[in-house]
Amino acid sequence: MAKVTLKDINKSFPERGGKLKGNEVKVLEDIGLEVKDGEFMVLVGPSGCGKSTLLRLIAGLETTTSGDILIGEENVTYLPPKKRDIAMVFQNYALYPHLNVYDNIAFGLRRMTAGLKASKSSVLPAGLEKMLMKVTETLPKDFHYNSATETHINQKVQKVAELLQLELLLNRLPKDLSGGQKQRVALGRAIARNPQVFLMDEPMSNLDATLRAETRSQIVQLQRQLGITTIYVTHDQVEAMTMGERIAVMNKGKIQQAASPLELYHHPANCFVAGFIGTPPMNFFPVQIDYPLQIVHRQFNFVIPDHWKHYLKENKKKAATLGIRPEHISIGNYSRENLQVKINLIENLGNEIYLFTETLEESPKQVIVRIQGEKIFKIGEKIWLSFNQEKIHLFDRETEQSLLSKVTHFSSV
Repeated sequence: MAKVTLKDINKSFPERGGKLKGNEVKVLEDIGLEVKDGEFMVLVGPSGCGKSTLLRLIAGLETTTSGDILIGEENVTYLPPKKRDIAMVFQNYALYPHLNVYDNIAFGLRRMTAGLKASKSSVLPAGLEKMLMKVTETLPKDFHYNSATETHINQKVQKVAELLQLELLLNRLPKDLSGGQKQRVALGRAIARNPQVFLMDEPMSNLDATLRAETRSQIVQLQRQLGITTIYVTHDQVEAMTMGERIAVMNKGKIQQAASPLELYHHPANCFVAGFIGTPPMNFFPVQIDYPLQIVHRQFNFVIPDHWKHYLKENKKKAATLGIRPEHISIGNYSRENLQVKINLIENLGNEIYLFTETLEESPKQVIVRIQGEKIFKIGEKIWLSFNQEKIHLFDRETEQSLLSKVTHFSSV
């Protein structure tokens, strides 16, 4: 096992298929990140943010424009994939349709040993062993000739099959498997190689919601059991929050923040992280800060919470963006501190209700509210919203960075 270190990684592609001269598209810019030995790191972000490209660079399937990639203490930036001691699980599983489950899992192991000499425990030359294996493969299983290498591979495959509960599926072809079973076979092929690093590129995107939830926990438990450094790519922030020990949030080719799930939720570094992490997303309002007294919006104002006064004094910002999560808004009464809105859409999920409302102004702004309870609401109804003022977030209006000075704004942790 080993840590993975990315130093100032940049990646550009030609704008229209030409050479990198003049016009080029930057897909990754100044990426710096360290994934600790045995850590489960998740790369999350919207489509096109560069997360899969970054994974392919680590795997050696793409070349960097500049920067260094280290696995352990070894610089692997210019090494081919087979020499990096990594295993990758792809989005589409990439199973061989003509091979059964056993041979799919064993395929990588056989490739690793193909160039090696016969084991010292073998009494026959390698060429003769191969011929005997070929001749006897059509005979009943008890009459197959297995070399010492094949016996070792069999032991590994059986162990992986037991770990992933695939023992009864070893003779099946991929076409006879469900989506979840195919995904486990792809995982098994990666595990069997016992690499230093697992790379997973949205491996659950083809599964239904119920199976995804079940498989999430299986992957996390497996990773903890094996202790192998894992880098997992997803666009699903729920997956990221429930699986990752740390999460690197990406946007437009840059890492916006890398931190634990709860750190991202409670202390987002900027508006993008605040809006991307959390379901439904955070609500934002343009406000003016009248230090040391009030936070002022066109339709509401309230006294600056005590824990914010220190940071606002240091920043001395007048124009800011206030963020508040839907779960930190409740139904209130008329007050200068509250906001009146009109209900446009209601999503009743049973244990909670999502209200999609809009402000009563010339250019209405959507405000999402997440509440518990069984209260009945109507489309078009006007209600007053009360903010939990201890849970507000404040961001610089221009840079969109958090005004909390303790939040570090850089691309690695």
